Amino acid sequence: MESVEYRSPEKRSRRRCCILSVVALLLFVIIVAVVLGLTLRQNTDTLQQTFIARCKEFEGYDCEKIWGAFEQAYVGRDPCNVSVEAYDPFIAVAHFKPACNRMMFWSKAKDVVHDFTEKRDCFVTLEDTLLGYLLDGLTWCGKEGSSETFTTDCPGWTDCQNNTVRSFWTRVSAAFADAACGNVTAMLNGTIAIPFHPASIFASIEVKRFDYPRVRSLDVILVTQENPVSNCTHASLKDLQRELDKGITYSCKEVTEAHIHECSSPEKPCGGCW
Repeated sequence: MESVEYRSPEKRSRRRCCILSVVALLLFVIIVAVVLGLTLRQNTDTLQQTFIARCKEFEGYDCEKIWGAFEQAYVGRDPCNVSVEAYDPFIAVAHFKPACNRMMFWSKAKDVVHDFTEKRDCFVTLEDTLLGYLLDGLTWCGKEGSSETFTTDCPGWTDCQNNTVRSFWTRVSAAFADAACGNVTAMLNGTIAIPFHPASIFASIEVKRFDYPRVRSLDVILVTQENPVSNCTHASLKDLQRELDKGITYSCKEVTEAHIHECSSPEKPCGGCW
């Protein structure tokens, strides 16, 4: 007579528990994978939606084409190894028309400058053009071996030299400076120890691309408070004068932040207010 294996209730219970544990583990892995995939997809979609929406505020651009050129610069790459040149295709399709005599550069004075340009159509900053407006205030990067866009856990500005965001702003700043023409204005911060810092984008990238006779003059507005830390005789501003291409005239004027706010009134003349 064939023997029949007998399983006690305890053994059957343990077997059911093991099966349930395995099933629960598999379900957990599947859920995590789905959630992670949706999160990554959401990161890409959110950035793309913001990018396209901002792009459509400008007329005459193929926004999908511009997004494609932008995305190919960093997707699938080490976020610390994205070259400045990787954004060249983006620059080529996101071209903009120079605003001669109205281009405004800045260093450590972003809030003051943009408060003014938002209220008055006197000057144009990089962030007022398609090049700068699309990604202003945003963070993004890719990862090696991934086709996704990440908006978190990306290297910061100082974490590595060729990080995704830093290379982008270096490239678009160079393009903006290459388009500068006529009389150029720059707002610098007179409340810090070195208003023209050699490591700033304005000093290391933009000023070096001001060529005469395309650029004829540079007018520096040194934004100060009641008790300024720096003034127009500061040594770093002497360095700025020496950096300028021969033939470009230079001027500097100390203007309080309060007065610049007054100049944002529509009744005040553009530029002549200070």
